[in-house]
Parts: sequence; structure tokens; C-alpha cells
Amino acid sequence: VQLVDSGGGSVQAGGSLRLSCAASGRTFTINVMGWFRLAPGKAREFVAFISRSGETTYYRNSVKGRFTASRDNAKNTAYLQMDNLQPEDTAKYYCAATSALRGSSRPQDYLYWGKGTQVDVSS
Repeated sequence: VQLVDSGGGSVQAGGSLRLSCAASGRTFTINVMGWFRLAPGKAREFVAFISRSGETTYYRNSVKGRFTASRDNAKNTAYLQMDNLQPEDTAKYYCAATSALRGSSRPQDYLYWGKGTQVDVSS
């Protein structure tokens, strides 16, 4: 499985971006897809995950109500809609995938990773 994440960019506080994560290869093995971020000087953070059906999503507290995870299984693509972005959201964002049926906020539970896309939010 290969993941290609895209959609990052530079926005002002209050702006929006939509990240995409396109999967290829043995995509039938993918169940949960997650999003993580890494900012300079900080540890990697869990952002969100979404189940295969899309019925279950989970977010870190600081992005609840602002970020929305979704997926289009026909296109083998997951999305992270990010609204009302704040400077503290500045980071490189990575999508990840796992064959596990149960979602997880732990990066070690994800086998496949994209190379990341940079999000910069200025005040």
C-alpha cells in the first residue's frame, strides 16, 4: 500500500485547507485511516482517524469542531477538512493507514504512511 498526501499550504488564521490522502496498491487491506502531525520541536501528534465505513471518527480535543475527517472508498482517498486554522496547527501532516478494524491514536498501530504535506498558518 502506498499513500500520497497532499493539499497543504500557507493560510492565515481562520482560513481553511483540505488535505487528501490517496491510497494505491492493496487498498482492500486498509480499514482505518488516520492523520498525524509533526511540528518543529514537538512530538508527533494524533489528529484524527476514520473507520472504513466512515461512520466512526475520532479527533484530538484541540481540533474538534474545526477538523473533519472523511473518505471516499471508491476513490481510495481520505480527506481532512481543516477549518478555522490557527497558528498552533502549523505542522507537517501525515496520513496513515492500518488493516486493524479498530481505530487508534497511536502511530505505532499504523503500518502505512504518507510522506507528509506542510501546513503553515500565520497570525
